[in-house]
Amino acid sequence: MPTKQRQQVRKGDHGGMQLVLTEDVPFLGKQGELVEVKPGYGRNYLLPKGLATLPSEHNLRLLERYKVRVHQAREARIADLKAMADQIRRTPIQIEANANEEGHLYGSVGAPEIAKALRGKNLHVEPDMVKMEGPIKEIALYAVKIHLGYEIDSEVQVVVIRQAEKK
Repeated sequence: MPTKQRQQVRKGDHGGMQLVLTEDVPFLGKQGELVEVKPGYGRNYLLPKGLATLPSEHNLRLLERYKVRVHQAREARIADLKAMADQIRRTPIQIEANANEEGHLYGSVGAPEIAKALRGKNLHVEPDMVKMEGPIKEIALYAVKIHLGYEIDSEVQVVVIRQAEKK
């Protein structure tokens, strides 16, 4: 009975294993790139999670065709995000919070509250996209940065006002 040959993993210039990324991986590379990683990282993380695949001849041929489609999809996504960034810049949001007479909030306004206010205006922003130095603790007008991805940033004007008292 003939023995099955196992597929050899390509070695890179620096002794690591070469992989083709199937999705964007932060601090490593973009989708479709051929990258070199340490063997343990590739074997234990990238390959089992489906973030990368082995660069066989067949996969490399498919990659060339796939890159064109990925590039078109990426350009369309970037255009959508730029339009959304302009919309966010033009849309100020108002958040009501409990505060005392001096204007200090009893709680704080953070990224989840800002994201919820933007979603209320049909702008799909997740809390992890909102970049703040710290929570807002006073009534005032703030400029908050929003990182939408693909190096597209925007800034939203947040007005924190005192909540109307219920009688």
